[in-house]
Amino acid sequence: MRCLHAGESHGPALISIIEGFPAGLKLDESLIAPEMARRLEGHGRGLRAQSIETDKVRILAGLWQGHTLGSPLALMIENRDFAIRKGKPHPDWNVPRPGHADLAGRLRYGYDGYAPVAERASARSTAGIVAVGACCKTLLAVFGIQVWSHTVALGGLEADSGDATLARLRRVRTGSPLRCLDRKAEAGMIEEIDAAYKEGVTLGGVTEVVAFGLPVGLGTYAQTDRRLDARLAEAIMGIPSVKAVEIGDGVAVSAEDGQTAHDALLPAGRGKVRRETNRAGGLEGGVTNGMPLRARAYVKPISSQRKGVPSVDLRTGKAHAASYVRSDTCVVPAAGVVAEAAVAWELAAELVRALGEAPLKELKRRFKDLPR
Repeated sequence: MRCLHAGESHGPALISIIEGFPAGLKLDESLIAPEMARRLEGHGRGLRAQSIETDKVRILAGLWQGHTLGSPLALMIENRDFAIRKGKPHPDWNVPRPGHADLAGRLRYGYDGYAPVAERASARSTAGIVAVGACCKTLLAVFGIQVWSHTVALGGLEADSGDATLARLRRVRTGSPLRCLDRKAEAGMIEEIDAAYKEGVTLGGVTEVVAFGLPVGLGTYAQTDRRLDARLAEAIMGIPSVKAVEIGDGVAVSAEDGQTAHDALLPAGRGKVRRETNRAGGLEGGVTNGMPLRARAYVKPISSQRKGVPSVDLRTGKAHAASYVRSDTCVVPAAGVVAEAAVAWELAAELVRALGEAPLKELKRRFKDLPR
């Protein structure tokens, strides 16, 4: 499968096109809407997420009588901010924001200002990622595969998440301030966000995506760019504000020896094996091993903040605090929803590749032959 996204932050709409999506899947806008709503949730979100955008998705092509055709799917999300501004462009600013694409993008494309850079570099583009991810989650659900996320750290506070089971993740899927499994830590994180808002700064953190129900054998070690862990890292790193990706306990095991770092194989009877740990995060050699897939995204604080960061006004060449452009105080929970979508896309694309391009009914038949 292939996917292309287009659209500007303050333009008329965002457009996403998926090619190679299987025919025969029941799909409509009501199945996408809950995922779009989850992206707007989270303590610390800004004005646009809280009261301007509704992120309603329209499916413009690729359906017939409520089922996918196998031809390209076209999704559109209108920007309400565009209508509110009556089509007027976002005002430009004078001082680039360190950590944002402002300066590098202006020099890269030869713009006269910074606003044109932000139109595409903005995290508004993640709405399209979530819409596509919702379609992929609908497809994965047919095969019993589910993708969830939770906040594991924020503003220097770490959660004691314990075992992130499917049942526990379900309980914080919607309506939770930060989708954190540790309620005590979550309360402290909320206090940190409120304090940061008052001070005029922003906070980052870590979100973990967990995928359940995967068969053994998705991905391959045959080529570096086809390793599933490499593809997942690329997809998650493509999310604005994500600066690092971890698969399983990758960071912790780098400081251990080989006897403790790996998941021992134990006999499970009738030629089968089991594991009591999942430090590899469900991937070995770039291939799924049947355990839950675990990937963490490390999210930096948003660069646009009221307090400002030291920068330079290029008109005068003098030091100046970076310009403030409307933003959130914290986007870690929202980044988790986007990371879910990015992971769902890669898993769906790899599943379709592994099973071959065919209508959904045939894919389901072939799926039964995959090892568990």
